[in-house]
Amino acid sequence: MLDLSTPALPVDLLDWGDYRIEGITSLSPSGVAGLGEAGWQPTRANMIYPLTGDQSLWIRFTVPPAPDNERWYLEVPYPSVNRVSLFTLDSAGQWNEQSAGDTLAVNGWPVPHRHPLLPVNVSAEEPKKYMVRVDNPYSFGAPLRFVSESYLSRNEQRTSLILGIYFGLAGLAVTLAALSAVSLRDSAYGLYAVSVALMALTQAAITGIAGLHLWPEFPVWNDLSSLVLPVWTVASLLWFSSAVVSMPVRSRRLHQLLTGLGFLGLAAGVAIILAEPAQRFYLMVPYIVVSMVAATLALLWARRRGDRYGGWLLLGSLPLIAASLFPLARLSGMIPVSFLTMYGMQLGVAIELPIVMVILMLRSQHRRENMRRIQGLDRVDPATGLINEPVFAERMMRMIARSERLKHQSVVLMIDLVNTDQIQRDFGRRAAEELPLRMAARLLSTAREIDSAARLSEQRFGMLVEGPVSPEEAATLGPRIVARCLMPYKGLPETCTAQVRVAYALVPRQGPSAEIVLDRLAQRLTNIPPESKRAVFLVPDYKAPA
Repeated sequence: MLDLSTPALPVDLLDWGDYRIEGITSLSPSGVAGLGEAGWQPTRANMIYPLTGDQSLWIRFTVPPAPDNERWYLEVPYPSVNRVSLFTLDSAGQWNEQSAGDTLAVNGWPVPHRHPLLPVNVSAEEPKKYMVRVDNPYSFGAPLRFVSESYLSRNEQRTSLILGIYFGLAGLAVTLAALSAVSLRDSAYGLYAVSVALMALTQAAITGIAGLHLWPEFPVWNDLSSLVLPVWTVASLLWFSSAVVSMPVRSRRLHQLLTGLGFLGLAAGVAIILAEPAQRFYLMVPYIVVSMVAATLALLWARRRGDRYGGWLLLGSLPLIAASLFPLARLSGMIPVSFLTMYGMQLGVAIELPIVMVILMLRSQHRRENMRRIQGLDRVDPATGLINEPVFAERMMRMIARSERLKHQSVVLMIDLVNTDQIQRDFGRRAAEELPLRMAARLLSTAREIDSAARLSEQRFGMLVEGPVSPEEAATLGPRIVARCLMPYKGLPETCTAQVRVAYALVPRQGPSAEIVLDRLAQRLTNIPPESKRAVFLVPDYKAPA
């Protein structure tokens, strides 16, 4: 027998009631009571009642005498139920009705709440008889439980804290994604902002927050929103996934498939609005399942084709995909209403949001680096990252001008890699192609922060050493570079080293023109006999023709 005096709350109905399913939805409590005892069966915990749109579930129970020092409520923790009516038998033998559900305006409920909450009149002296009618277009598996006003207040405070944290996190993600979409001009951020906003609205509809606060006077949309919004959310996630892995570039057909599935989701949402209540489930669930499978396969395909974010995006989406299975199973009548069917997707989204935001930030950083490389191709050698010849000449002109103004000397060096053919014969073409890149790294390690290193041609490099530099100090620079280049390189055979020849000159003693300096350095290297054992050559001071 029900015992509302127990301190353990809430009190579930369990097997203390009887139920029957009737196909005549116009039956009154009196009419149901007059059907006799033959069709009644005992209720059970976690029971799923197989309802259809033209059937009603009737449950009867008796509440024994209980303390009436505070108010009690019958709670049905399922915001998406169409209608729940509580009938109380009064002393005159009349059944008094109270109703709540998402087909009724929340403002008109006996107690406006996230889910049906119907006052129960208990008596300390005599038992009270009740009947509950549940109308729903598909299976109903929510528990019926009794809660006191004090318990309800405490529980709502905890629930409000959890929901507040979730919606705050979702609001922050939407704001950051929207700002990033504008500042970075990245459509992926914009699509993610739309997806997170739709996910938040979906959770608001599923948990009853939306019906209570956003559209309490629109019962039609309150009934439809928990079916339509998930479909539109999945559609936006398809577009977002395609944008993140650059699907338009990788596969035009696959991109068109995901885009088409997204637009099909918009159409499916409209079809759900126009369909009969009992048919809406058959439009929603297949679309979500097919879209999730398509998105998963597309991300796996992108990962196998070398996309660095497809695998991480799929991994970050796994909590959301796993959590979405619980409400889908609930709609299919496979499991009853539980914590995971109500709040599982919020947990999944709370895990997914920071992961996806990190993925987007890394993706943006990589895109910016690529853009900087592309924009710098006219100034930087793409293979080594060193400045190219025009920039080298420009910087040399400035260095010459500074040296003249400050009355000191600077140094210009030109370095030729001379053993590439031998490296290719001895160690193969790959080693010969890799050697100039290793040599560029050695030059950078030799240069100071104020110096400049450049790649002037395939096998020729240059270096600017800012003054003041004495002739004695300048004479040590060439041997130092030769020694650094002759040191073994990690990952290559010990004898696979760079043999270089260095020509250097002091400026501004070489004349006021960078072209003159470069021509004299190049001419000096060209005139070196092949059999010469020397590696460092000084270019004499320039003397203008008479």
